[in-house]
Amino acid sequence: MQSLIKENIPIIKKFWCKKDVINLFKKNGQYAKVALIESLKQDIVSIYFCDEYYDYLYGPMLPETKSLGLFAIDHYPPGIIIRTPSLSNPLAVPPQENQNKLASLLSEADDWANILRCDYVSNLNQYITTGKSGDLIRISEALHEKKIAQIADTIVNSPNHPRVIFIAGPSSSGKTTFAQRLRVQLLVNGMQPVSLSMDNYFLDRDQTPLNEKGEYDFESFTAIDKTLLIDQILSLLSGEEVEIPTYNFFSGQKEWTGNKIHLPANHPIIVEGIHGLNPNLTKSLPKDKIYKIYISALTQLGIDKHNNIPTTVARLIRRIVRDYQFRGSSALKTIKQWPDVRTGEENNIFPYQEHADIMFNSALIYELAVLKKYAYPLLEKISNEVPEYSISRQLLDFLNYFETINNEDIIPNNSILREFIGNSCFF
Repeated sequence: MQSLIKENIPIIKKFWCKKDVINLFKKNGQYAKVALIESLKQDIVSIYFCDEYYDYLYGPMLPETKSLGLFAIDHYPPGIIIRTPSLSNPLAVPPQENQNKLASLLSEADDWANILRCDYVSNLNQYITTGKSGDLIRISEALHEKKIAQIADTIVNSPNHPRVIFIAGPSSSGKTTFAQRLRVQLLVNGMQPVSLSMDNYFLDRDQTPLNEKGEYDFESFTAIDKTLLIDQILSLLSGEEVEIPTYNFFSGQKEWTGNKIHLPANHPIIVEGIHGLNPNLTKSLPKDKIYKIYISALTQLGIDKHNNIPTTVARLIRRIVRDYQFRGSSALKTIKQWPDVRTGEENNIFPYQEHADIMFNSALIYELAVLKKYAYPLLEKISNEVPEYSISRQLLDFLNYFETINNEDIIPNNSILREFIGNSCFF
């Protein structure tokens, strides 16, 4: 790598006839890439060259190898991890982190893709074009249900008998639906849990902190009324009845509507929200009675062998669809907000993910083929006169890889995907 950087070899993008590109990859046996390119609707395809090496790659590349000078390589069985600078600090390589639980979750995602025989987008497209997407959907949903049931069994059989179950994860990871499905599985085990959403414990608008742009920072840990939340959790654990607030996002005020709940003795509270793993929130609670769950959508699917689907891309598409469906927000507004959301995740969620007792992958291998139908027309409305246009075009190009699943009747009404496309039995 150092030699390639020193030589400063140009990385050149070329546009070739689709047929010639297909023949090129057939010669070296990259058949997943061949299937992907065959599915593209355009006649001209771009490929990148670096000296004698060539590849079809999703997204923009750097112009030359000297731009790759800052990196570090770690041995991480069964392979390696390359660390590069982040957008927030482009002049330094971030420190090495031990993320064994996340690595295990990624390994499980690979196992699920193998079970489904659906490693790449071309495999998914084949399921759709041959009319077999129904089987793929049923098996994907069954894997989710099995995993959620296993988590519930682990909680019930824990010798510590957890009383407070915190569920945290980044934006659009499906926390709300997961919390409801976990509650159902705990009910199956004879438990009688009550649920609290951290979204109802925001501070009133006049107390909400501002970010560096002078805008309300709802991603901040200091935006939560921690005192009220912890006091109500402790009261419930003591057997008291409490009145739960409802936060009105239009007025920016908590509303008290007489929603009173009581927790039966020795049964758990489920608390869902982005700050559920933050030790500053949980330090007032008995440590041996807390169970922490981290949930994220770690896409099992790859574009092909050399092109992974970034988790942030899949979550952004989920959020674009959900915000339009249920919050009246345009795709442009969601994309504009996304950098602040990502900053909040980097500061308030990801540093604590390894604190979780268990992790759950909420990605569904078929979901982008469903979300395409909703997201595509929303992205097409973004004008080329705004800075977000380039992101919208990247997302549209990405969605073009997928065939569309139009028949949604087979998607169960408790699916995590229903949180984004609608008709969920939980809302």
